[in-house]
Amino acid sequence: MRRFLNTFWGLYELLRLGVVTRFRLRGRYWRWRYATAFGRGAPASRIAMVRALIRYGAWAHRMRTGR
Repeated sequence: MRRFLNTFWGLYELLRLGVVTRFRLRGRYWRWRYATAFGRGAPASRIAMVRALIRYGAWAHRMRTGR
């Protein structure tokens, strides 16, 4: 159940961030986020990249809610 909630809130937070940044995925914020998250190289597979994005969304949600 916890894994489901983490995935749900991670996707929610990514959607919220998309709305806030007007889905400019190649904009300054997302380029900066990509550089800070994957400065040593992006994950090798697309699945690993998606998992990392969802984990980032879940982390962002925890930071916003203080959990």
